[in-house]
Amino acid sequence: MEKKLSKKALRKSFHNWYYGHLTCFSQEHMQTFGYLCAMLPLVEELYDDEDEKAKAMNTYTAFFNTEPQLGSVIVGMTAGLEEARANGQEDVDEETINGLRAGLMGPVAGIGDSLVVGTVIPILLGIAMGMSTGGSPLGAIFYIIVWNLFAYFGMKFMYFKGYELGGKAVDFLIGAQGEALRDSISILGGIVIGAVSATWVSVTTSLQLVNDAGEPYLVLQDKLNEVFPGLLTAIFIVICWYLMAKKQMSPIKVMLILVVVAFVGVLVGFFNPGLAY
Repeated sequence: MEKKLSKKALRKSFHNWYYGHLTCFSQEHMQTFGYLCAMLPLVEELYDDEDEKAKAMNTYTAFFNTEPQLGSVIVGMTAGLEEARANGQEDVDEETINGLRAGLMGPVAGIGDSLVVGTVIPILLGIAMGMSTGGSPLGAIFYIIVWNLFAYFGMKFMYFKGYELGGKAVDFLIGAQGEALRDSISILGGIVIGAVSATWVSVTTSLQLVNDAGEPYLVLQDKLNEVFPGLLTAIFIVICWYLMAKKQMSPIKVMLILVVVAFVGVLVGFFNPGLAY
């Protein structure tokens, strides 16, 4: 009799991935244990023999790490492959499953990071910051609700679509179409990041030169605005990108550097925080 995964087992597997993909997260294992948690209810339903269960679960002890939202499609695909293996399909074994997982980690991470981290999240944060003008809590509430709804239903759709498509999704994700999609999303993500930065980041200087009478005859910011409005903002954004993308600095270190630059800038009169005591 052909074995078929029940909707209940698939839903439990998805929820294990959704809530636990970072379970026992470490630099050595990353999302491995979260993957194990997701596959456990499927293996429990497909196999009766304890040795077969142990052998099946051992497949998923290999290192795994990808973008977790879009990465749900990989978990769904391997659910379908595990079902096929349990039914005795000869061309599906441990090597096949782990080969697919390893082959899809990078491409899916590239698409997911550009689409989710580089596009969706900045858009939602931009809307939330606009709603938070004046100290309103609506922006934070909006972001928490919308992001969680997007993450849950988006991950659920990707999981079940992966289960439905199985190996057919591989050609799209790692083929020419997948490469074109990754390039397109990367460009879109860059545009969104640039738009959000230009809208919500503002770096200006208060430096000015005065004559003997104490009257300013050169206001640096006015001159910069005439030549290149937003030049200082652009410079600071490019520097931050360079430090994180090229020098592999963590965001915390970059923020500390910005604090030092701001502190020194205020001391020498280049920046004016506008504080009044």
